[in-house]
Amino acid sequence: MDHFFSRSVTVGLAGAALVAWLAPAHAQAPATPVALKAEGITATAKTPACNVPANITRFVQPLAKTAQRLAKAGPLTIVAIGSSSTFGAGATSPANSYPSRLAIELQQRFPSNDITVINRGVNGEEAADMLARLDSQVLSEKPDLILWQVGTNALLRNHPLGPAVDVINDGIQRMKAAGADVILIDPQFAPKVITKPDHERMVTLISAAAKQGNIDLFSRFAMMRHWRESEGLTFDVFLSPDELHMNDWSYACQAKVMSEAIAEAATRTRAIAQTPTKPSVPAIPASAAR
Repeated sequence: MDHFFSRSVTVGLAGAALVAWLAPAHAQAPATPVALKAEGITATAKTPACNVPANITRFVQPLAKTAQRLAKAGPLTIVAIGSSSTFGAGATSPANSYPSRLAIELQQRFPSNDITVINRGVNGEEAADMLARLDSQVLSEKPDLILWQVGTNALLRNHPLGPAVDVINDGIQRMKAAGADVILIDPQFAPKVITKPDHERMVTLISAAAKQGNIDLFSRFAMMRHWRESEGLTFDVFLSPDELHMNDWSYACQAKVMSEAIAEAATRTRAIAQTPTKPSVPAIPASAAR
C-alpha cells in the first residue's frame, strides 16, 4: 500500500537545471538538491525509441494562458497534481519523475522562458484527496497550467466510479475558475490496472469529463497501450517490477511527448490569435443595387 506523504519539486531552468526534493512539512530532514541531466532519450538495446503517434497525444483544446506566456517570453508556472505516478514512484530518483523531465523538455524548446514545474504528487491519493489540498498546494502557486493525473487508485481499490467522476468535474471547474489551463491525465496501461473490470469505463469517463469541461486530455492509457500492442514492447521495458508504476524510460518518454503536445497546442493557439481577419465588406444598399 502506498504511504501517504507529500513533496514539492520545483524546477526552474533559467540557466542550469535544478530540482528541489522537499521533505514533508512535518519531517526534520532538510531538502536535498538534485542536479538534473539535460540529455535526451537515447535508444539502446534495452531502451527503445520514444515513439507515440501524434493523433494519440495531440491536444484539441487551445492552451490559451500557456500560449500567452510562451509568446511573451515570460515565466511559465506549471503544477502537476496526482498520486504516486506524479510523485515519481518507480523512478530511480526524483530527477526522473515525469514533472522533472517535463521541465527540461520544455526549457529546451523555449529557452527564452523561465519555466517552473512544481510536483504536487502524493502517493495513494484519489481525486477527493487532491481537491482537499487544491487551494493550498496548487492554486496558491498561481499556475498557468495544471496537469491533473487521476483515476488509478479508485480503480485499484474497486471504488464506485460515479462519485470519483463527480469530484473530477468539480475539480475541473475550480481549476478553470482560477484562470489556469488544465490537462487531465488518465490511468496507466499496466497489468494491475487492466485486470480491473472497470478500467475501460474509467478511461472513457475521464475522457468525457475533459470534453464536457472543454479541457485537454493526455491519454497516458492510449500511449502505453500503443507501446505494448503496436510497438511490441513488453511490460518490463516501460514498467517497474511492481507491474503498476512507470520507470525512468517511460517517465522520460511521457515528458517528451507531452512537451511536444504542449508546444504544438501553444504554437497553434498563438498562430490563430495572430492571424489577421479580413475586413468586412459593407453591404450594398438595395436602392444602390437597382
